[in-house]
Amino acid sequence: MTKIPESAQCLVSNSNQKRRQSDFFVIMATGRGLFNKQFSDHLKKQKPEVVIPALHRVPPNPTHSRAKQEKSKDNSTISPQRKNNTKSHHSEKSYIETIPPELWLKIFSHLDPVSLLSVGSVNRYFYKLSKDNLIWYAVFTSYTPMRSYSWKPKTVAAVQLQLSATDLNDKEPGYWKNIFMSQMITHRKKRIQQILHSVKSISGVPANIEKAVKLSGLTWAVTFKDTSGKETVMKQMDICFSHTSLSVVWCGLVWPCIKSLTTVQVHGVTPMIFDKYISPSKKWPNRLSLIAEYDLRSLMESCEYIGQDKYVKLLHLKPGLLLALWKKSFEIAFVIATLHYHQLLELSTLGSADNIYTFPPHAPVLDDIDPNYGLHGYQLHIDMHSGLRTYLCGTYRSLFCRKEYIKDGFLRLSVIALKNSKQHAPVVGNIGFSWKTQTFEGNIQNSLIMDALVLDETEKPFWCFSAPVSLHTSKASETLYDFMGESFFIRYQDSIGRINIELVWVKESEEYYIVNMVLFLSTEKVNRWFGTNY
Repeated sequence: MTKIPESAQCLVSNSNQKRRQSDFFVIMATGRGLFNKQFSDHLKKQKPEVVIPALHRVPPNPTHSRAKQEKSKDNSTISPQRKNNTKSHHSEKSYIETIPPELWLKIFSHLDPVSLLSVGSVNRYFYKLSKDNLIWYAVFTSYTPMRSYSWKPKTVAAVQLQLSATDLNDKEPGYWKNIFMSQMITHRKKRIQQILHSVKSISGVPANIEKAVKLSGLTWAVTFKDTSGKETVMKQMDICFSHTSLSVVWCGLVWPCIKSLTTVQVHGVTPMIFDKYISPSKKWPNRLSLIAEYDLRSLMESCEYIGQDKYVKLLHLKPGLLLALWKKSFEIAFVIATLHYHQLLELSTLGSADNIYTFPPHAPVLDDIDPNYGLHGYQLHIDMHSGLRTYLCGTYRSLFCRKEYIKDGFLRLSVIALKNSKQHAPVVGNIGFSWKTQTFEGNIQNSLIMDALVLDETEKPFWCFSAPVSLHTSKASETLYDFMGESFFIRYQDSIGRINIELVWVKESEEYYIVNMVLFLSTEKVNRWFGTNY
């Protein structure tokens, strides 16, 4: 018997193996083809083709028949796919509704409250199913905010045992959902009140406001509205805390066209619920509290020019909104809100989306003994800064006004006297407002943020503001001073008061000195506050 070489045996075995593999692939391909054919036949039976009768048939044009035939040949490979896509698009809604609602409710029963609220916004069918009382009662009984602050799912069977004496069919759909949400809102109010009461005030200014903002999950947003009613919401990008105010920054690459804008609103944003660590839950819905609203229809007439550099121009909308516009395109570059600490937490948490929180009216304390009641005992705390840089920070006490100095509806209180050189205060550093976006950054000279807080003789806040101001050259100085140098002035005014500041540039030390500061208070506000009649 002839012995076959080992190399030949290897070739035979390899050829047999390849033949078996090819047979296997042929069987696989044949099976896949039969399966696809059966599946397509089944779909054709389920979805009969709809024939639309032709009411007015137009005879074919012989000149274009050949072109149409060639075009139909070219598109013959893609037309069935388009038909299938059209059919699936029209049957998508019916396909979801063909699934038994019990199956959807079984799936929904394993979701947490946030996911249930999200599912309800998908379509109307899910919105109706997501209001099931049995599911929301399970959520309601499982979520104990005052104990665990965490959501633990319960099985539907366990809830049914607890509801042996309760008939959920008597309640309309969404009843327990509303009960649960109202409980969460009540718990949020209690938590916010706890945070507000924990804030310590020193001379009317919250001392630990940064901690309170973190505990409450408080952020700020701006909402732009245009002429068509469209709203554009911008979330805060950065925040900077100073001694008596904070600055919230909004910047981005996409902004609405400023020519079509009508209003801009500043809202405080807080979460609706807190988790088991008594910290705000970011995934929950938020509550808006309106702080201020500005009219943009007559922007250039209502705003105040602050300054500019080679990139942007700064405009101030009272109270405390800084709008930066690109000089070339006149579009929005960034927005900054300067918010004073006094009553900021209440304004940012206790209002609504459309209404500003209204504080209880001030009850004046009458005094018939003091003939100069309401004219003395004032304090002024002033802070000049830009970002983390502080130029001036000081408190001036025992400010008063004589009756003969009440003119033009204002009380005149001297803060820094020109003739008293001991009161003259230096402004540390080069005055400038620094800004930065994703693409550019710059510094606007002679511009800064000024915070002011006026306290009465009982150390209650009488007037406060935080606003951008600019340094202007004094054309004709009415004062005489020993130092030789160029004179400047800073001025701020609103309906309650006015501050005038005079500065002198000292060349020897290369810094500004405040040589005169005068505070003006409205007599109308003084009379309402103290119950007087000046």
